[in-house]
Amino acid sequence: MSEQDNLREIERAEYIEREIKKTGVNLTREQADQLVSYYDMIVERNRVMNLTRIVDFEDAVAKHFVDSLTLCRVIDPKSVKSVLDIGTGAGFPGVPLAVAYPHLNVTMLDSVGKKIAFVNEVIDALHISGEMKSDGETGGRNGSVRAVQGRAEDLARGEYRENFDLCVSRAVANLSVLAEYVLPFVKKNGCFAAYKAHDCDEELEGARKGIRILGGEIEKIDKFSIGDAGRCLILIRKIHTTPARYPRKAGVPSKQPL
Repeated sequence: MSEQDNLREIERAEYIEREIKKTGVNLTREQADQLVSYYDMIVERNRVMNLTRIVDFEDAVAKHFVDSLTLCRVIDPKSVKSVLDIGTGAGFPGVPLAVAYPHLNVTMLDSVGKKIAFVNEVIDALHISGEMKSDGETGGRNGSVRAVQGRAEDLARGEYRENFDLCVSRAVANLSVLAEYVLPFVKKNGCFAAYKAHDCDEELEGARKGIRILGGEIEKIDKFSIGDAGRCLILIRKIHTTPARYPRKAGVPSKQPL
């Protein structure tokens, strides 16, 4: 790497540190460097597959990295151990959370094999898997990170059911549909944090009944802005076990919302 390239890497890492600090999260230089590498991998792979429309560096930092880490507005990630990111796509918010909070056991789920293959490459490149190396070291982590291909409605009926302290999702599905796919994974007394656009009031009201049926209760609604983009985090607490008949088969929740 040339001296000029090295300086650019330092500047980008410092920019990431500075922007993320605004959320209340303090990154080490190593963590910021990991996110720079992650961004570069996204841009490179995006040339051959559709990962994101956001490829400008500053936009990506705001709309992917900062947005992912705003989770701390509604729950302290240090208070949980196991996290499931449903519909992770290119790894949001799972990868930034795994980088910023090395104690977390993060599982990222998506139905698209190519996206999971990419996320696994990211996990390897950033050395965040938490798997023990031959010398007994784990790269400074005491948590673990993995990416799994599958459909939520299938995996929610196996070993993952009611197995996570916290589930997160930035998926674009309507909240009533998303809740049916996500809440079965959440432990009793655990939480589901849904990342939504600012104008989600109608969607939220339409989901309240279904959330109750699924064993959840809306605990916090936090509206805020990242630059000129309005955002909303909805925190749902799991207060009862989800009835065994949920989630229903693929397609049914969207056609017949609870």
